[in-house]
Amino acid sequence: MTGLVWTLVFVQVAMGGFDTLYHHELTERLAWRPSQARELRLHGVRNLAYAVMFLVLGWSRPQGALALALIGLMLGELVLTLWDFVEEDRTRRLPASERVTHTLLTLNYGLVLALVTPRLGGWANAPTALVPTSYGAWSLLCALAAAAVVVFGLRDLAAAGRARRIVATAPVPLVAALPSGRSILVTGATGLIGRRLVTALVGAGHEVTVLTRDRATAAGLPAPIRIVTNLDQIADDARIDAIVNLAGEPISDGPWTPAKRRRIVGSRLAVTRAVVALIARLDHRPAVLVSGSAIGWYGLRGDEPLDETADGHDCFSRTVCRRWEHAAMRAQDLGVRVVRLRIGIVLALDGGALSRMLTPFEFGLGGPFGAGRHWMSWIHLDDLVRLIAHAIAAPDLQGPVNGVAPEPVRNAAFARALGRVLHRPALLPAPAAPLRLALGAFADELLLKGQRVLPAAALASGFRFLHPGLDGALDDIVGNRRRRPAPEASQRGALASA
Repeated sequence: MTGLVWTLVFVQVAMGGFDTLYHHELTERLAWRPSQARELRLHGVRNLAYAVMFLVLGWSRPQGALALALIGLMLGELVLTLWDFVEEDRTRRLPASERVTHTLLTLNYGLVLALVTPRLGGWANAPTALVPTSYGAWSLLCALAAAAVVVFGLRDLAAAGRARRIVATAPVPLVAALPSGRSILVTGATGLIGRRLVTALVGAGHEVTVLTRDRATAAGLPAPIRIVTNLDQIADDARIDAIVNLAGEPISDGPWTPAKRRRIVGSRLAVTRAVVALIARLDHRPAVLVSGSAIGWYGLRGDEPLDETADGHDCFSRTVCRRWEHAAMRAQDLGVRVVRLRIGIVLALDGGALSRMLTPFEFGLGGPFGAGRHWMSWIHLDDLVRLIAHAIAAPDLQGPVNGVAPEPVRNAAFARALGRVLHRPALLPAPAAPLRLALGAFADELLLKGQRVLPAAALASGFRFLHPGLDGALDDIVGNRRRRPAPEASQRGALASA
Protein backbone atom coordinates (compact mmCIF):
# COMPACT_ATOMS: atom_id res chain seq x y z
CA MET A 1 0.00 0.00 0.00
CA THR A 2 1.24 3.49 -0.82
CA GLY A 3 1.57 6.41 1.55
CA LEU A 4 -1.33 8.12 -0.23
CA VAL A 5 -3.61 5.16 0.45
CA TRP A 6 -2.70 5.07 4.13
CA THR A 7 -3.17 8.83 4.42
CA LEU A 8 -6.67 8.57 2.96
CA VAL A 9 -7.46 5.60 5.22
CA PHE A 10 -6.56 7.56 8.34
CA VAL A 11 -8.33 10.68 7.12
CA GLN A 12 -11.36 8.36 7.02
CA VAL A 13 -10.58 7.17 10.55
CA ALA A 14 -10.24 10.75 11.84
CA MET A 15 -13.50 11.90 10.25
CA GLY A 16 -15.32 8.78 11.45
CA GLY A 17 -13.98 9.31 14.96
CA PHE A 18 -15.17 12.92 14.93
CA ASP A 19 -18.61 11.85 13.69
CA THR A 20 -18.88 9.20 16.39
CA LEU A 21 -17.59 11.20 19.34
CA TYR A 22 -18.99 14.63 18.57
CA HIS A 23 -22.26 13.83 16.83
CA HIS A 24 -23.27 10.35 17.97
CA GLU A 25 -22.02 10.54 21.56
CA LEU A 26 -21.80 14.16 22.73
CA THR A 27 -24.49 15.87 20.65
CA GLU A 28 -27.11 13.24 19.83
CA ARG A 29 -26.39 10.65 22.58
CA LEU A 30 -27.67 7.94 20.25
CA ALA A 31 -26.86 5.02 22.53
CA TRP A 32 -29.58 6.19 24.91
CA ARG A 33 -32.26 6.97 22.34
CA PRO A 34 -34.55 3.95 21.90
CA SER A 35 -35.86 5.39 18.63
CA GLN A 36 -32.41 4.93 17.06
CA ALA A 37 -32.10 1.17 17.59
CA ARG A 38 -31.82 0.42 13.85
CA GLU A 39 -29.21 3.14 13.37
CA LEU A 40 -27.22 1.72 16.28
CA ARG A 41 -27.30 -1.76 14.74
CA LEU A 42 -26.03 -0.34 11.45
CA HIS A 43 -23.25 1.48 13.30
CA GLY A 44 -22.31 -1.70 15.15
CA VAL A 45 -22.11 -3.90 12.06
CA ARG A 46 -20.27 -1.22 10.10
CA ASN A 47 -17.69 -0.71 12.84
CA LEU A 48 -16.99 -4.44 13.11
CA ALA A 49 -16.55 -4.60 9.33
CA TYR A 50 -14.12 -1.66 9.59
CA ALA A 51 -12.16 -3.60 12.22
CA VAL A 52 -11.71 -6.55 9.85
CA MET A 53 -10.60 -4.23 7.05
CA PHE A 54 -8.06 -2.42 9.25
CA LEU A 55 -6.53 -5.63 10.55
CA VAL A 56 -6.37 -7.37 7.15
CA LEU A 57 -5.01 -4.36 5.27
CA GLY A 58 -2.64 -3.31 8.05
CA TRP A 59 -1.08 -6.67 8.86
CA SER A 60 -1.36 -8.90 5.79
CA ARG A 61 -1.51 -9.22 2.04
CA PRO A 62 -4.70 -11.10 1.14
CA GLN A 63 -4.39 -13.18 -2.01
CA GLY A 64 -6.73 -15.16 -4.21
CA ALA A 65 -10.23 -15.63 -2.83
CA LEU A 66 -9.35 -13.68 0.31
CA ALA A 67 -8.54 -10.60 -1.78
CA LEU A 68 -11.87 -10.93 -3.56
CA ALA A 69 -13.61 -11.36 -0.19
CA LEU A 70 -12.01 -8.16 1.07
CA ILE A 71 -13.19 -6.29 -2.04
CA GLY A 72 -16.69 -7.60 -1.33
CA LEU A 73 -16.41 -6.50 2.31
CA MET A 74 -15.33 -3.00 1.31
CA LEU A 75 -18.19 -2.69 -1.17
CA GLY A 76 -20.59 -3.97 1.48
CA GLU A 77 -19.18 -1.36 3.85
CA LEU A 78 -20.08 1.31 1.30
CA VAL A 79 -23.63 -0.02 1.08
CA LEU A 80 -23.91 -0.07 4.89
CA THR A 81 -22.63 3.49 5.12
CA LEU A 82 -25.11 4.81 2.57
CA TRP A 83 -27.92 2.85 4.26
CA ASP A 84 -26.89 4.36 7.59
CA PHE A 85 -26.95 7.88 6.16
CA VAL A 86 -30.46 7.33 4.79
CA GLU A 87 -31.61 5.94 8.16
CA GLU A 88 -30.18 8.94 9.98
CA ASP A 89 -31.92 11.35 7.61
CA ARG A 90 -35.18 9.46 8.02
CA THR A 91 -35.28 9.29 11.81
CA ARG A 92 -33.72 12.50 13.11
CA ARG A 93 -32.86 16.07 12.19
CA LEU A 94 -29.18 16.15 11.33
CA PRO A 95 -27.11 19.23 12.15
CA ALA A 96 -25.28 20.82 9.23
CA SER A 97 -21.91 19.66 10.56
CA GLU A 98 -23.05 16.04 10.49
CA ARG A 99 -24.33 16.33 6.92
CA VAL A 100 -21.02 17.83 5.79
CA THR A 101 -19.09 15.09 7.60
CA HIS A 102 -21.19 12.39 5.92
CA THR A 103 -20.50 13.89 2.50
CA LEU A 104 -16.75 14.02 3.13
CA LEU A 105 -16.74 10.47 4.48
CA THR A 106 -18.48 9.17 1.36
CA LEU A 107 -16.15 11.01 -1.02
CA ASN A 108 -13.02 9.98 0.85
CA TYR A 109 -14.12 6.36 1.06
CA GLY A 110 -14.74 6.39 -2.70
CA LEU A 111 -11.12 7.48 -3.22
CA VAL A 112 -9.88 4.70 -0.93
CA LEU A 113 -11.90 2.14 -2.90
CA ALA A 114 -10.63 3.50 -6.22
CA LEU A 115 -7.00 3.13 -5.09
CA VAL A 116 -7.23 -0.14 -3.13
CA THR A 117 -9.47 -2.21 -5.42
CA PRO A 118 -6.95 -2.48 -8.31
CA ARG A 119 -4.23 -3.56 -5.84
CA LEU A 120 -6.51 -6.21 -4.38
CA GLY A 121 -7.52 -7.27 -7.89
CA GLY A 122 -3.87 -7.92 -8.67
CA TRP A 123 -3.40 -9.95 -5.48
CA ALA A 124 -6.50 -11.98 -6.37
CA ASN A 125 -4.51 -13.64 -9.20
CA ALA A 126 -2.10 -15.22 -6.69
CA PRO A 127 -2.85 -18.47 -4.78
CA THR A 128 -5.28 -17.97 -1.90
CA ALA A 129 -3.35 -17.04 1.22
CA LEU A 130 -3.11 -14.44 3.96
CA VAL A 131 0.53 -13.40 3.85
CA PRO A 132 1.70 -11.66 7.06
CA THR A 133 2.95 -8.16 6.29
CA SER A 134 3.97 -5.13 8.31
CA TYR A 135 3.77 -1.52 7.21
CA GLY A 136 5.52 -0.19 10.30
CA ALA A 137 3.73 2.70 11.98
CA TRP A 138 0.77 2.35 9.61
CA SER A 139 0.19 -1.20 10.89
CA LEU A 140 0.23 -0.02 14.50
CA LEU A 141 -2.26 2.71 13.70
CA CYS A 142 -4.45 0.12 11.99
CA ALA A 143 -4.40 -2.01 15.14
CA LEU A 144 -5.40 0.98 17.29
CA ALA A 145 -8.18 1.93 14.89
CA ALA A 146 -9.45 -1.65 14.85
CA ALA A 147 -9.52 -1.80 18.64
CA ALA A 148 -11.46 1.47 18.82
CA VAL A 149 -14.12 0.49 16.29
CA VAL A 150 -14.54 -2.93 17.94
CA VAL A 151 -15.26 -1.23 21.28
CA PHE A 152 -17.79 1.17 19.77
CA GLY A 153 -19.26 -1.49 17.49
CA LEU A 154 -19.97 -3.90 20.32
CA ARG A 155 -21.27 -1.06 22.47
CA ASP A 156 -23.66 0.10 19.73
CA LEU A 157 -24.99 -3.43 19.21
CA ALA A 158 -25.52 -3.76 22.96
CA ALA A 159 -27.24 -0.36 23.05
CA ALA A 160 -29.56 -1.41 20.21
CA GLY A 161 -30.56 -4.44 22.28
CA ARG A 162 -31.00 -2.32 25.38
CA ALA A 163 -33.34 0.04 23.50
CA ARG A 164 -36.13 -2.52 23.78
CA ARG A 165 -35.97 -2.27 27.57
CA ILE A 166 -36.06 1.53 27.74
CA VAL A 167 -39.77 2.18 27.76
CA ALA A 168 -40.93 5.64 28.78
CA THR A 169 -43.92 5.84 31.08
CA ALA A 170 -47.16 6.69 29.29
CA PRO A 171 -47.37 10.50 29.49
CA VAL A 172 -51.12 10.97 29.98
CA PRO A 173 -51.29 9.63 33.60
CA LEU A 174 -48.67 12.21 34.59
CA VAL A 175 -51.30 14.95 34.42
CA ALA A 176 -54.17 12.91 35.86
CA ALA A 177 -54.55 15.44 38.70
CA LEU A 178 -55.98 18.02 36.29
CA PRO A 179 -59.69 18.38 35.55
CA SER A 180 -60.50 17.64 31.93
CA GLY A 181 -60.54 20.25 29.19
CA ARG A 182 -58.11 22.79 30.67
CA SER A 183 -56.59 25.55 28.55
CA ILE A 184 -52.93 25.92 29.49
CA LEU A 185 -50.18 28.23 28.27
CA VAL A 186 -46.64 26.82 28.47
CA THR A 187 -43.48 28.87 27.97
CA GLY A 188 -40.23 26.99 27.52
CA ALA A 189 -42.19 24.19 25.86
CA THR A 190 -39.26 22.97 23.75
CA GLY A 191 -36.99 22.37 26.73
CA LEU A 192 -36.57 19.08 28.57
CA ILE A 193 -39.39 19.68 31.06
CA GLY A 194 -41.66 21.54 28.67
CA ARG A 195 -41.59 18.82 26.00
CA ARG A 196 -42.65 16.12 28.43
CA LEU A 197 -45.30 18.35 30.00
CA VAL A 198 -46.81 19.36 26.64
CA THR A 199 -46.84 15.73 25.46
CA ALA A 200 -48.77 14.74 28.57
CA LEU A 201 -51.21 17.66 28.35
CA VAL A 202 -51.99 17.16 24.66
CA GLY A 203 -52.37 13.41 25.14
CA ALA A 204 -54.87 14.05 27.93
CA GLY A 205 -56.96 16.27 25.66
CA HIS A 206 -56.11 19.66 27.12
CA GLU A 207 -55.91 22.79 24.96
CA VAL A 208 -52.26 23.82 24.91
CA THR A 209 -50.68 27.08 23.75
CA VAL A 210 -46.89 27.24 23.61
CA LEU A 211 -44.65 30.29 23.43
CA THR A 212 -41.49 29.84 21.37
CA ARG A 213 -39.06 32.23 19.71
CA ASP A 214 -38.92 30.06 16.57
CA ARG A 215 -41.80 27.99 15.24
CA ALA A 216 -39.37 25.48 13.73
CA THR A 217 -38.11 24.54 17.19
CA ALA A 218 -41.64 23.51 18.16
CA ALA A 219 -42.08 21.25 15.14
CA GLY A 220 -41.40 18.15 17.19
CA LEU A 221 -44.11 18.85 19.75
CA PRO A 222 -47.28 16.76 19.48
CA ALA A 223 -50.39 18.12 17.78
CA PRO A 224 -52.75 19.76 18.27
CA ILE A 225 -51.15 22.77 19.88
CA ARG A 226 -51.31 26.51 19.26
CA ILE A 227 -47.91 28.10 18.70
CA VAL A 228 -47.26 31.79 19.37
CA THR A 229 -43.97 33.61 19.02
CA ASN A 230 -45.14 36.59 21.08
CA LEU A 231 -47.69 36.77 23.86
CA ASP A 232 -49.24 39.79 22.12
CA GLN A 233 -50.67 37.24 19.65
CA ILE A 234 -53.05 36.04 22.39
CA ALA A 235 -56.32 38.00 22.35
CA ASP A 236 -57.67 39.70 25.47
CA ASP A 237 -60.74 37.45 25.47
CA ALA A 238 -58.73 34.23 25.20
CA ARG A 239 -59.47 31.57 27.79
CA ILE A 240 -56.38 30.47 29.72
CA ASP A 241 -56.94 28.44 32.88
CA ALA A 242 -53.29 28.11 33.92
CA ILE A 243 -49.84 29.24 32.87
CA VAL A 244 -46.64 27.23 33.28
CA ASN A 245 -43.61 29.48 32.85
CA LEU A 246 -40.39 27.56 32.20
CA ALA A 247 -38.63 29.73 29.60
CA GLY A 248 -35.07 30.95 30.01
CA GLU A 249 -31.54 30.72 28.67
CA PRO A 250 -30.02 27.32 29.65
CA ILE A 251 -27.94 27.79 32.76
CA SER A 252 -25.69 24.71 32.58
CA ASP A 253 -24.37 24.62 29.01
CA GLY A 254 -21.15 26.57 29.40
CA PRO A 255 -19.03 28.93 31.52
CA TRP A 256 -20.76 31.97 32.98
CA THR A 257 -19.15 34.72 30.97
CA PRO A 258 -20.53 38.22 31.57
CA ALA A 259 -22.59 37.95 28.38
CA LYS A 260 -23.90 34.53 29.37
CA ARG A 261 -24.92 35.84 32.82
CA ARG A 262 -26.83 38.70 31.20
CA ARG A 263 -28.67 36.27 28.92
CA ILE A 264 -29.51 33.93 31.81
CA VAL A 265 -31.06 36.73 33.87
CA GLY A 266 -32.50 38.79 31.05
CA SER A 267 -34.28 35.94 29.28
CA ARG A 268 -36.09 34.85 32.43
CA LEU A 269 -37.14 38.36 33.42
CA ALA A 270 -38.32 39.27 29.93
CA VAL A 271 -40.59 36.25 29.52
CA THR A 272 -41.94 36.40 33.08
CA ARG A 273 -42.73 40.11 32.80
CA ALA A 274 -44.47 39.41 29.48
CA VAL A 275 -46.52 36.66 31.16
CA VAL A 276 -47.60 39.04 33.93
CA ALA A 277 -48.49 41.68 31.33
CA LEU A 278 -50.62 39.10 29.51
CA ILE A 279 -52.42 38.19 32.74
CA ALA A 280 -53.12 41.87 33.40
CA ARG A 281 -54.93 42.39 30.10
CA LEU A 282 -56.89 39.12 29.90
CA ASP A 283 -60.63 39.48 30.39
CA HIS A 284 -60.67 36.23 32.38
CA ARG A 285 -57.43 35.73 34.27
CA PRO A 286 -55.92 32.29 34.86
CA ALA A 287 -56.38 30.71 38.25
CA VAL A 288 -52.70 29.89 38.70
CA LEU A 289 -49.23 30.70 37.46
CA VAL A 290 -46.65 27.95 38.01
CA SER A 291 -43.38 29.77 37.47
CA GLY A 292 -40.05 28.04 37.22
CA SER A 293 -37.18 28.70 39.58
CA ALA A 294 -34.39 26.51 40.95
CA ILE A 295 -32.92 25.29 44.20
CA GLY A 296 -30.04 27.66 43.49
CA TRP A 297 -32.30 30.15 45.30
CA TYR A 298 -30.88 28.77 48.59
CA GLY A 299 -27.26 29.38 47.59
CA LEU A 300 -24.49 27.02 48.68
CA ARG A 301 -25.50 25.66 52.08
CA GLY A 302 -23.38 22.59 52.87
CA ASP A 303 -25.12 19.84 54.89
CA GLU A 304 -28.01 21.96 56.20
CA PRO A 305 -31.45 20.45 55.39
CA LEU A 306 -33.48 23.06 53.52
CA ASP A 307 -37.24 23.25 53.11
CA GLU A 308 -39.26 26.13 51.70
CA THR A 309 -38.94 28.15 54.94
CA ALA A 310 -35.13 28.34 54.67
CA ASP A 311 -33.35 31.54 53.69
CA GLY A 312 -30.64 31.80 51.04
CA HIS A 313 -26.97 32.74 50.76
CA ASP A 314 -25.88 35.10 48.01
CA CYS A 315 -24.35 33.72 44.82
CA PHE A 316 -25.11 34.07 41.12
CA SER A 317 -27.67 31.24 41.10
CA ARG A 318 -29.54 32.84 44.00
CA THR A 319 -29.52 36.21 42.25
CA VAL A 320 -31.07 34.66 39.14
CA CYS A 321 -33.76 32.79 41.08
CA ARG A 322 -34.58 35.67 43.41
CA ARG A 323 -35.14 38.13 40.54
CA TRP A 324 -37.05 35.50 38.54
CA GLU A 325 -39.37 34.73 41.45
CA HIS A 326 -39.86 38.42 42.26
CA ALA A 327 -41.03 39.05 38.68
CA ALA A 328 -43.49 36.13 38.90
CA MET A 329 -44.92 37.27 42.25
CA ARG A 330 -46.32 40.41 40.61
CA ALA A 331 -49.11 38.16 39.30
CA GLN A 332 -50.34 37.87 42.91
CA ASP A 333 -51.36 41.52 42.79
CA LEU A 334 -53.66 40.56 39.91
CA GLY A 335 -55.45 37.94 41.98
CA VAL A 336 -53.60 34.94 40.52
CA ARG A 337 -52.28 32.13 42.70
CA VAL A 338 -48.52 31.85 42.12
CA VAL A 339 -46.47 28.69 42.68
CA ARG A 340 -42.71 29.28 42.54
CA LEU A 341 -41.33 25.88 41.59
CA ARG A 342 -37.72 25.55 42.78
CA ILE A 343 -36.47 22.74 40.58
CA GLY A 344 -33.54 20.49 41.44
CA ILE A 345 -31.41 18.30 39.18
CA VAL A 346 -33.84 16.75 36.70
CA LEU A 347 -33.03 13.14 35.81
CA ALA A 348 -33.97 12.06 32.28
CA LEU A 349 -32.53 10.43 29.17
CA ASP A 350 -33.40 13.26 26.81
CA GLY A 351 -31.40 16.04 28.43
CA GLY A 352 -30.07 17.50 31.64
CA ALA A 353 -27.14 16.46 33.80
CA LEU A 354 -27.79 12.71 33.74
CA SER A 355 -27.83 12.46 29.94
CA ARG A 356 -24.35 14.03 29.84
CA MET A 357 -23.05 11.61 32.46
CA LEU A 358 -24.25 8.38 30.87
CA THR A 359 -21.57 8.03 28.18
CA PRO A 360 -18.48 8.45 30.41
CA PHE A 361 -20.02 6.24 33.08
CA GLU A 362 -20.94 3.59 30.51
CA PHE A 363 -17.30 3.42 29.40
CA GLY A 364 -16.14 3.11 33.02
CA LEU A 365 -14.79 6.67 33.12
CA GLY A 366 -17.26 8.12 35.63
CA GLY A 367 -16.88 9.17 39.22
CA PRO A 368 -17.70 11.97 41.66
CA PHE A 369 -16.95 15.65 41.14
CA GLY A 370 -14.16 16.75 43.45
CA ALA A 371 -14.40 15.11 46.88
CA GLY A 372 -17.99 14.08 46.17
CA ARG A 373 -19.28 15.20 49.57
CA HIS A 374 -21.68 17.86 48.34
CA TRP A 375 -25.40 17.15 48.15
CA MET A 376 -27.40 16.53 44.99
CA SER A 377 -31.11 17.29 45.24
CA TRP A 378 -32.65 15.53 42.26
CA ILE A 379 -36.04 14.65 40.79
CA HIS A 380 -37.20 12.21 38.11
CA LEU A 381 -38.59 14.09 35.09
CA ASP A 382 -41.94 12.30 35.31
CA ASP A 383 -42.34 13.23 38.97
CA LEU A 384 -41.61 16.85 38.09
CA VAL A 385 -44.33 16.85 35.42
CA ARG A 386 -46.70 15.26 37.93
CA LEU A 387 -45.79 17.95 40.47
CA ILE A 388 -46.54 20.72 37.96
CA ALA A 389 -49.97 19.19 37.30
CA HIS A 390 -50.50 18.86 41.06
CA ALA A 391 -49.55 22.53 41.58
CA ILE A 392 -52.11 23.58 38.99
CA ALA A 393 -54.84 21.39 40.49
CA ALA A 394 -54.25 22.02 44.22
CA PRO A 395 -56.05 25.30 45.05
CA ASP A 396 -54.30 25.80 48.40
CA LEU A 397 -50.74 25.30 47.14
CA GLN A 398 -48.87 28.55 46.57
CA GLY A 399 -45.57 30.24 47.23
CA PRO A 400 -42.26 28.38 47.00
CA VAL A 401 -42.43 24.63 46.27
CA ASN A 402 -39.25 22.58 46.09
CA GLY A 403 -39.27 20.39 42.98
CA VAL A 404 -37.00 17.68 44.37
CA ALA A 405 -37.36 14.07 45.50
CA PRO A 406 -37.50 13.40 49.25
CA GLU A 407 -34.14 11.57 49.32
CA PRO A 408 -31.22 13.81 48.30
CA VAL A 409 -27.82 12.11 48.14
CA ARG A 410 -24.19 13.14 48.24
CA ASN A 411 -22.43 13.35 44.89
CA ALA A 412 -20.23 10.33 45.64
CA ALA A 413 -23.33 8.26 46.42
CA PHE A 414 -24.93 9.45 43.19
CA ALA A 415 -21.86 8.35 41.23
CA ARG A 416 -21.88 4.93 42.90
CA ALA A 417 -25.60 4.51 42.19
CA LEU A 418 -25.19 5.41 38.53
CA GLY A 419 -22.26 3.05 38.18
CA ARG A 420 -24.30 0.33 39.87
CA VAL A 421 -27.31 0.58 37.54
CA LEU A 422 -24.97 0.62 34.52
CA HIS A 423 -22.88 -2.27 35.95
CA ARG A 424 -19.71 -0.18 35.73
CA PRO A 425 -17.16 1.09 38.23
CA ALA A 426 -17.41 4.76 39.22
CA LEU A 427 -13.92 5.35 40.55
CA LEU A 428 -12.50 8.20 38.47
CA PRO A 429 -13.23 11.55 40.16
CA ALA A 430 -13.18 14.81 38.23
CA PRO A 431 -10.59 16.88 40.16
CA ALA A 432 -11.91 20.14 41.58
CA ALA A 433 -8.95 22.36 40.71
CA PRO A 434 -9.11 21.97 36.90
CA LEU A 435 -12.89 22.41 36.97
CA ARG A 436 -12.57 25.64 38.93
CA LEU A 437 -9.77 26.85 36.66
CA ALA A 438 -11.80 26.19 33.51
CA LEU A 439 -15.29 27.14 34.69
CA GLY A 440 -14.91 29.49 37.66
CA ALA A 441 -18.07 30.06 39.70
CA PHE A 442 -19.99 27.75 37.35
CA ALA A 443 -17.95 24.81 38.71
CA ASP A 444 -18.64 25.61 42.37
CA GLU A 445 -22.34 26.36 42.02
CA LEU A 446 -23.31 23.51 39.68
CA LEU A 447 -20.64 20.80 40.00
CA LEU A 448 -18.67 20.99 43.25
CA LYS A 449 -21.11 22.34 45.82
CA GLY A 450 -24.84 22.02 46.33
CA GLN A 451 -27.85 22.04 48.60
CA ARG A 452 -29.66 19.42 50.67
CA VAL A 453 -33.21 20.39 49.70
CA LEU A 454 -36.41 18.68 50.86
CA PRO A 455 -39.93 18.85 49.31
CA ALA A 456 -41.82 19.80 52.47
CA ALA A 457 -44.54 21.83 50.71
CA ALA A 458 -45.22 19.17 48.08
CA LEU A 459 -45.54 16.38 50.65
CA ALA A 460 -47.66 18.49 52.97
CA SER A 461 -50.06 19.20 50.09
CA GLY A 462 -50.59 15.48 49.51
CA PHE A 463 -48.23 14.91 46.60
CA ARG A 464 -46.63 11.46 46.43
CA PHE A 465 -43.54 10.63 44.42
CA LEU A 466 -43.41 7.69 42.04
CA HIS A 467 -39.62 7.69 42.35
CA PRO A 468 -38.64 8.84 45.86
CA GLY A 469 -35.34 6.91 45.89
CA LEU A 470 -32.37 7.34 43.55
CA ASP A 471 -31.76 3.67 42.70
CA GLY A 472 -35.34 3.14 41.60
CA ALA A 473 -35.36 6.35 39.56
CA LEU A 474 -32.13 5.44 37.75
CA ASP A 475 -33.31 1.88 37.12
CA ASP A 476 -36.48 3.26 35.56
CA ILE A 477 -34.57 5.66 33.32
CA VAL A 478 -31.93 3.25 31.99
CA GLY A 479 -34.37 0.38 31.43
CA ASN A 480 -33.41 -1.94 34.27
CA ARG A 481 -35.99 -4.05 36.06
CA ARG A 482 -38.48 -1.69 37.63
CA ARG A 483 -38.36 -1.41 41.40
CA ARG A 484 -41.54 -1.05 43.42
CA PRO A 485 -41.91 2.57 44.62
CA ALA A 486 -41.46 3.15 48.31
CA PRO A 487 -44.64 3.22 50.44
CA GLU A 488 -46.18 6.64 50.93
CA ALA A 489 -45.30 6.63 54.61
CA SER A 490 -41.60 6.37 53.84
CA GLN A 491 -41.73 9.68 52.01
CA ARG A 492 -42.87 11.48 55.13
CA GLY A 493 -40.31 9.50 57.11
CA ALA A 494 -37.50 10.59 54.85
CA LEU A 495 -38.42 14.23 55.40
CA ALA A 496 -38.75 13.83 59.16
CA SER A 497 -35.42 11.98 59.55
CA ALA A 498 -33.59 14.63 57.53
